[in-house]
Formats: sequence, C-alpha cells, structure tokens
Amino acid sequence: KKNQSKLPKNLESQFFQGLKSNLKKSKRKLHLTRVETWVSPGVPDLLICDEKGLFHFLELKVTGSNVVRLSPHQVSWLTLHKNSSSWILIRQQKPKQIQPMIYLYHAKNAINLQNNGLHTKPVVRLEYKTNWSKIFNLITPI
Repeated sequence: KKNQSKLPKNLESQFFQGLKSNLKKSKRKLHLTRVETWVSPGVPDLLICDEKGLFHFLELKVTGSNVVRLSPHQVSWLTLHKNSSSWILIRQQKPKQIQPMIYLYHAKNAINLQNNGLHTKPVVRLEYKTNWSKIFNLITPI
C-alpha cells in the first residue's frame, strides 16, 4: 500500500467543524451528534437526525493522497450496515492542491474504498468550497 501523506491529527476535527459551519449556512434542520469511539469499535463518527426523525451515520476521513484509511472495525461495521443510511465523507487535501475536494461514498463501498482509495467511484465529488446542500440532501433526502 502507498503511504498516506503525513497530516496533522486534528484535521478530522477541523473537517467536522467545517461540516457544522456549512450546515448552518444551509436551510436544513439536521442534528449532528459526535459518537464516542469507545462505545463500539467501528461505529461512524457522526449520527445525524433529519427533520423526519430518521437517523443517518457518517464516517469522516481526511487524506493527503488517494489512500483512505479505514480500520478493519470500520470496514466491518459499514459493510454490516450497507443497507442503511450510512456514509463515508472524505476531505482530500493534497500538498500542492489549492482547493480541497470532498468525496461522498455509501457504506456499501467500504471494502472497495479500503482497497482502491479515492479511485473508487464516489456518489459525488465536489470542491470543498461548494454548496454543501447537495451533500446534505444525498445523505439525508428530504
């Protein structure tokens, strides 16, 4: 496997803060809850409750290359819940890339994503500074 570029560990937290900030700009009334990893290994980072009271899971990842590091527990959890509204949202920031990119994958793609990284076809690929409504609407359809 190719080595993932060295990135500061707090980038996932910054990604979450950016997600919250973009949610505030949208007209959606979604409630985000960070899930503590000690609860159960592999459970995604974020629980989203939509306007209908439906729940959605979101795993957040940040990479500096095309490699996406999912733990065996994460791959297992996502694969087990492949028929649910469970997602993987990735922020890619390559060293010479001016604008980060956002990739959204459904849980059913966890194994392919682990094996092939961002070469796996996403549900959507957008620039980070974009209208996030498209991402929120794909994860939590109105």
